[in-house]
Amino acid sequence: MSQVVKRSRGRPPVRSEDEARRMLVEAAAHEFQVNGFAHAAMGAIAQAAGLSTRTIYQLVPTKAELFTLVISDRISRFMVAVDDGGKDALEPVEALTRILTAYGNLTLSPETTALTRLVIAEGERFPEIAVAFHGKAIKRTNQVIEAWLIRQRDEGHLDLPDPKAAAGMLRGMMIMDPQRAVFMGLGKVPTTSQIAARAKVCASLFLRGCQAPAS
Repeated sequence: MSQVVKRSRGRPPVRSEDEARRMLVEAAAHEFQVNGFAHAAMGAIAQAAGLSTRTIYQLVPTKAELFTLVISDRISRFMVAVDDGGKDALEPVEALTRILTAYGNLTLSPETTALTRLVIAEGERFPEIAVAFHGKAIKRTNQVIEAWLIRQRDEGHLDLPDPKAAAGMLRGMMIMDPQRAVFMGLGKVPTTSQIAARAKVCASLFLRGCQAPAS
Protein backbone atom coordinates (compact mmCIF):
# COMPACT_ATOMS: atom_id res chain seq x y z
CA MET A 1 0.00 0.00 0.00
CA SER A 2 1.46 3.31 -1.04
CA GLN A 3 1.87 6.08 1.47
CA VAL A 4 1.10 9.75 0.90
CA VAL A 5 3.87 12.01 2.07
CA LYS A 6 2.43 15.10 3.67
CA ARG A 7 4.29 18.32 3.19
CA SER A 8 4.86 20.73 5.98
CA ARG A 9 2.61 23.77 5.99
CA GLY A 10 5.29 25.98 7.40
CA ARG A 11 5.93 29.45 6.07
CA PRO A 12 7.69 29.75 2.70
CA PRO A 13 11.37 30.60 2.91
CA VAL A 14 12.02 34.27 3.51
CA ARG A 15 13.92 35.87 0.63
CA SER A 16 16.41 38.62 1.09
CA GLU A 17 15.56 41.98 -0.42
CA ASP A 18 18.32 41.54 -3.02
CA GLU A 19 16.97 38.13 -4.05
CA ALA A 20 13.41 39.43 -4.23
CA ARG A 21 14.57 42.36 -6.34
CA ARG A 22 16.47 40.05 -8.70
CA MET A 23 13.42 37.84 -9.22
CA LEU A 24 11.27 40.93 -9.70
CA VAL A 25 13.60 42.32 -12.39
CA GLU A 26 13.61 39.06 -14.34
CA ALA A 27 9.82 38.70 -14.18
CA ALA A 28 9.32 42.34 -15.18
CA ALA A 29 11.74 42.07 -18.11
CA HIS A 30 9.75 39.14 -19.48
CA GLU A 31 6.40 40.85 -18.94
CA PHE A 32 7.51 44.06 -20.66
CA GLN A 33 8.84 42.12 -23.65
CA VAL A 34 5.67 40.09 -24.05
CA ASN A 35 2.99 42.69 -23.32
CA GLY A 36 4.65 46.09 -23.72
CA PHE A 37 4.61 48.81 -21.09
CA ALA A 38 0.95 49.87 -21.12
CA HIS A 39 -0.37 46.32 -20.83
CA ALA A 40 2.26 44.96 -18.45
CA ALA A 41 0.41 43.88 -15.31
CA MET A 42 1.98 44.26 -11.90
CA GLY A 43 -0.10 41.32 -10.68
CA ALA A 44 1.30 39.06 -13.40
CA ILE A 45 4.83 40.23 -12.60
CA ALA A 46 4.25 39.50 -8.91
CA GLN A 47 2.97 36.01 -9.67
CA ALA A 48 5.89 35.21 -11.98
CA ALA A 49 8.37 36.48 -9.38
CA GLY A 50 6.71 34.55 -6.56
CA LEU A 51 6.07 37.78 -4.68
CA SER A 52 2.99 39.56 -3.45
CA THR A 53 1.86 42.69 -5.25
CA ARG A 54 2.28 44.51 -1.95
CA THR A 55 5.93 43.44 -1.79
CA ILE A 56 6.50 44.69 -5.35
CA TYR A 57 5.17 48.14 -4.51
CA GLN A 58 7.36 48.22 -1.40
CA LEU A 59 10.42 47.51 -3.55
CA VAL A 60 9.46 49.62 -6.58
CA PRO A 61 6.58 52.12 -6.14
CA THR A 62 5.64 52.55 -9.83
CA LYS A 63 5.71 50.59 -13.07
CA ALA A 64 7.93 53.25 -14.65
CA GLU A 65 10.47 52.81 -11.86
CA LEU A 66 10.31 49.06 -12.40
CA PHE A 67 11.07 49.55 -16.10
CA THR A 68 14.02 51.77 -15.14
CA LEU A 69 15.25 49.03 -12.80
CA VAL A 70 15.16 46.49 -15.65
CA ILE A 71 17.18 48.79 -17.93
CA SER A 72 19.70 49.58 -15.19
CA ASP A 73 20.19 45.88 -14.48
CA ARG A 74 20.93 45.10 -18.12
CA ILE A 75 23.33 48.01 -18.47
CA SER A 76 25.18 46.90 -15.34
CA ARG A 77 26.08 43.70 -17.20
CA PHE A 78 27.63 45.74 -19.98
CA MET A 79 29.58 47.77 -17.41
CA VAL A 80 30.96 44.58 -15.89
CA ALA A 81 31.89 43.23 -19.32
CA VAL A 82 33.94 46.30 -20.26
CA ASP A 83 35.36 47.15 -16.83
CA ASP A 84 37.58 44.11 -16.41
CA GLY A 85 40.81 46.04 -15.89
CA GLY A 86 42.56 44.27 -18.76
CA LYS A 87 41.91 46.69 -21.60
CA ASP A 88 44.88 48.92 -20.78
CA ALA A 89 47.25 46.06 -21.59
CA LEU A 90 45.71 45.55 -25.04
CA GLU A 91 46.47 47.24 -28.32
CA PRO A 92 43.88 49.96 -29.07
CA VAL A 93 42.16 47.95 -31.79
CA GLU A 94 41.84 44.95 -29.49
CA ALA A 95 40.54 47.05 -26.60
CA LEU A 96 37.99 48.84 -28.77
CA THR A 97 36.91 45.54 -30.32
CA ARG A 98 36.24 44.22 -26.82
CA ILE A 99 34.16 47.27 -25.91
CA LEU A 100 32.14 47.16 -29.13
CA THR A 101 31.60 43.41 -28.83
CA ALA A 102 30.16 43.88 -25.34
CA TYR A 103 28.00 46.74 -26.62
CA GLY A 104 26.78 44.67 -29.56
CA ASN A 105 26.00 41.66 -27.38
CA LEU A 106 23.92 43.89 -25.14
CA THR A 107 22.17 46.01 -27.75
CA LEU A 108 21.54 43.41 -30.46
CA SER A 109 20.24 40.72 -28.12
CA PRO A 110 16.61 39.60 -28.57
CA GLU A 111 15.71 41.05 -25.17
CA THR A 112 17.16 44.51 -25.82
CA THR A 113 15.68 44.50 -29.30
CA ALA A 114 12.24 43.91 -27.76
CA LEU A 115 12.74 46.62 -25.13
CA THR A 116 13.96 49.09 -27.75
CA ARG A 117 10.86 48.40 -29.83
CA LEU A 118 8.77 49.01 -26.73
CA VAL A 119 10.36 52.41 -26.14
CA ILE A 120 9.95 53.43 -29.79
CA ALA A 121 6.30 52.34 -29.83
CA GLU A 122 5.24 53.69 -26.42
CA GLY A 123 7.77 56.38 -25.56
CA GLU A 124 5.62 59.24 -26.80
CA ARG A 125 2.67 58.07 -24.71
CA PHE A 126 4.85 57.29 -21.70
CA PRO A 127 7.78 59.75 -21.88
CA GLU A 128 9.13 58.48 -18.57
CA ILE A 129 10.25 55.22 -20.19
CA ALA A 130 11.95 57.12 -23.03
CA VAL A 131 13.79 59.27 -20.48
CA ALA A 132 14.82 56.17 -18.53
CA PHE A 133 16.02 54.34 -21.63
CA HIS A 134 18.02 57.32 -22.85
CA GLY A 135 19.59 58.09 -19.48
CA LYS A 136 20.26 54.57 -18.22
CA ALA A 137 21.09 52.85 -21.53
CA ILE A 138 22.11 55.16 -24.37
CA LYS A 139 23.83 57.83 -22.31
CA ARG A 140 25.70 55.42 -20.03
CA THR A 141 27.03 53.24 -22.83
CA ASN A 142 28.08 56.33 -24.75
CA GLN A 143 29.94 57.61 -21.68
CA VAL A 144 31.92 54.36 -21.41
CA ILE A 145 33.05 54.56 -25.03
CA GLU A 146 33.71 58.30 -24.75
CA ALA A 147 35.89 57.82 -21.65
CA TRP A 148 38.04 55.25 -23.47
CA LEU A 149 38.41 57.56 -26.49
CA ILE A 150 39.45 60.44 -24.26
CA ARG A 151 42.19 58.33 -22.69
CA GLN A 152 43.46 57.32 -26.12
CA ARG A 153 43.46 60.94 -27.26
CA ASP A 154 45.23 62.16 -24.13
CA GLU A 155 47.90 59.47 -24.57
CA GLY A 156 48.52 60.71 -28.10
CA HIS A 157 47.10 57.70 -29.95
CA LEU A 158 44.11 59.46 -31.53
CA ASP A 159 43.47 62.80 -33.18
CA LEU A 160 39.93 63.30 -31.93
CA PRO A 161 38.48 66.79 -31.29
CA ASP A 162 35.05 65.59 -30.07
CA PRO A 163 35.14 62.22 -28.27
CA LYS A 164 31.47 62.42 -27.26
CA ALA A 165 30.28 62.76 -30.84
CA ALA A 166 32.76 60.11 -31.96
CA ALA A 167 31.37 57.68 -29.36
CA GLY A 168 27.89 58.16 -30.80
CA MET A 169 29.21 57.53 -34.30
CA LEU A 170 30.87 54.34 -33.11
CA ARG A 171 27.65 53.11 -31.54
CA GLY A 172 25.77 53.77 -34.75
CA MET A 173 28.43 52.05 -36.85
CA MET A 174 28.23 49.01 -34.62
CA ILE A 175 24.48 48.45 -34.32
CA MET A 176 22.38 50.62 -36.63
CA ASP A 177 22.24 48.47 -39.78
CA PRO A 178 21.73 45.07 -38.11
CA GLN A 179 19.23 46.53 -35.63
CA ARG A 180 17.25 48.25 -38.38
CA ALA A 181 17.13 45.03 -40.40
CA VAL A 182 15.66 43.19 -37.41
CA PHE A 183 13.11 45.95 -36.75
CA MET A 184 11.93 45.82 -40.37
CA GLY A 185 11.78 42.05 -40.47
CA LEU A 186 14.53 41.93 -43.07
CA GLY A 187 17.11 40.13 -40.96
CA LYS A 188 17.62 38.04 -37.87
CA VAL A 189 19.29 38.97 -34.60
CA PRO A 190 23.01 38.46 -35.28
CA THR A 191 24.89 35.65 -33.58
CA THR A 192 27.65 36.30 -31.04
CA SER A 193 30.28 35.39 -33.64
CA GLN A 194 28.75 37.82 -36.15
CA ILE A 195 28.71 40.56 -33.51
CA ALA A 196 32.37 39.92 -32.66
CA ALA A 197 33.35 40.02 -36.34
CA ARG A 198 31.48 43.28 -36.88
CA ALA A 199 33.08 44.81 -33.78
CA LYS A 200 36.54 43.99 -35.09
CA VAL A 201 35.86 45.63 -38.46
CA CYS A 202 34.26 48.71 -36.88
CA ALA A 203 37.16 49.17 -34.45
CA SER A 204 39.74 48.87 -37.22
CA LEU A 205 37.96 51.28 -39.58
CA PHE A 206 37.39 53.86 -36.86
CA LEU A 207 40.92 53.82 -35.47
CA ARG A 208 42.49 54.10 -38.91
CA GLY A 209 40.32 57.13 -39.57
CA CYS A 210 41.34 59.05 -36.44
CA GLN A 211 44.84 57.78 -35.82
CA ALA A 212 47.17 60.51 -34.59
CA PRO A 213 49.90 61.45 -37.10
CA ALA A 214 53.33 60.03 -36.39
CA SER A 215 55.57 62.54 -34.63
